[in-house]
Amino acid sequence: MAFNKIWYTVALGLLLPFSYAHTDFFTSIGHMTDLINTEKDLVVSLKDYIKAEESKLEQIKKWAEKLDQLTDTATKDPEGFLGHPVNAFKLMKRLNTEWGELESLVLKDMSDGFISNMTIQRQFFPNDEDQTGAAKALLRLQDTYNLDTDTLSRGNLPGVKHKSFLTAEDCFELGKIAYTEADYYHTELWMEQALKQLDEGEVSSADKVYILDYLSYAVYQQGDLGKAMMLTKRLLELDPEHQRANGNMKYFEYIMAKEKEANKSSTDSEDQMEKETEVKKKDYLPERRKYEMLCRGEGLKMTPRRQKRLFCRYYDGNRNPRYILGPVKQEDEWDKPRIVRFLDIISDEEIETVKELAKPRLRRATISNPITGALETAHYRISKSAWLSGYESPVVSRINTRIQDLTGLDVSTAEELQVANYGVGGQYEPHFDFARKDEPDAFKELGTGNRIATWLFYMSDVSAGGATVFPEVGASVWPKKGTAVFWYNLFPSGEGDYSTRHAACPVLVGNKWVSNKWLHERGQEFRRPCALSELE
Repeated sequence: MAFNKIWYTVALGLLLPFSYAHTDFFTSIGHMTDLINTEKDLVVSLKDYIKAEESKLEQIKKWAEKLDQLTDTATKDPEGFLGHPVNAFKLMKRLNTEWGELESLVLKDMSDGFISNMTIQRQFFPNDEDQTGAAKALLRLQDTYNLDTDTLSRGNLPGVKHKSFLTAEDCFELGKIAYTEADYYHTELWMEQALKQLDEGEVSSADKVYILDYLSYAVYQQGDLGKAMMLTKRLLELDPEHQRANGNMKYFEYIMAKEKEANKSSTDSEDQMEKETEVKKKDYLPERRKYEMLCRGEGLKMTPRRQKRLFCRYYDGNRNPRYILGPVKQEDEWDKPRIVRFLDIISDEEIETVKELAKPRLRRATISNPITGALETAHYRISKSAWLSGYESPVVSRINTRIQDLTGLDVSTAEELQVANYGVGGQYEPHFDFARKDEPDAFKELGTGNRIATWLFYMSDVSAGGATVFPEVGASVWPKKGTAVFWYNLFPSGEGDYSTRHAACPVLVGNKWVSNKWLHERGQEFRRPCALSELE
């Protein structure tokens, strides 16, 4: 008997179009799309492996069935069976050769191709930092957009195309990551969600004992001793011998007894002080809260009187020859500071070209350390960016010319076009684009002065979130593909306009691509003359 050879091939070609492994995947949805292709390739390899194993077992099965019939016949009359010389020869051949071939087939490892592919692709896998970054992004989205854990767990988000949900094990993992960051508030929320889903009957590898252990400690750390004791009692009902829980219970009971002794009834004056403090807290609206409200679309509303001063128009760039016969659409987004939006200002083809040029160069976005001046990554800026020069592509050159024509400012002293793609919960918290007086050396190396203005292209629509907000004045500008917004960072006097402090809200659902041009003071002396007053 001769066995058919099993041909098993696995494509080992790397799907990622780069010669090095990327890090910080969670900071760019654009780069994360490559991981989808990687995972698809691994699934194909896995299915090929399963197919090879099934083919191998099928051959062994056929061999066993054939020999089962043959040996049944032979054992009924061994001498008569071997009296036929062909049967005698084939018996010798089977035992000497074919059983050895079968043994080799059984011992053959069909996983080599899959394991090889897995080993090659593993260098492009996300690491612990990426997983933690993605988890923190979910917590950030939860806070910014006031999402409860159940809504997030069930994937009930606005504008989603591919609904997904979190298992109890996923919720437990989020709680653990929050715990390692000493974020006991989110630890409590997500451990409670994991426990809730298990109580509702979800089948999971997550263990209630472990969940209750984390949960009770997180609750205790937030000062709720009674709830911590209740959760610890529940844990001990499941595992009476749990050493840490037994120790915690004794400690909680001791603390509870001490607190009862020390407690004194609060006086009326203390109650009044608490009420006054509460009123002050309500009146005081810190920037963070204003920023998050604007991200949710709950910010300050412009009065009808001010709204009447906002117009839309056809704009020819102050009679620029390129736009006299074909003016562009422009509309006012805000009055002070004046923020204008240009509609249909960049085509889909130009957007795709810019993205293709930028994608291989995307790197984790950095900020300038205000003390050292060094560039460094920051938790409040979650995106990747790349820089494109006009000489690299006629498309980029054309875009630069368009910005110069419509702003009336010289782009020869501007920075290169910066392209940014935001990651999971991608954001850039409130910041200034211009250098303040305490940062005199911020753009010293460029030798072109301060950033006089910002031009920002929106290169994608965003299903939910992702607004550009100005907390100082209450303005929210929402992404719209093919449009651009423009504002001055400096007054004509050269003084910074602090009302332009702005932020990029976390992307809740979708993929946000933008590109921006920072224009500088040098070269604008006659294009935007200095005023006599500091605030003009």
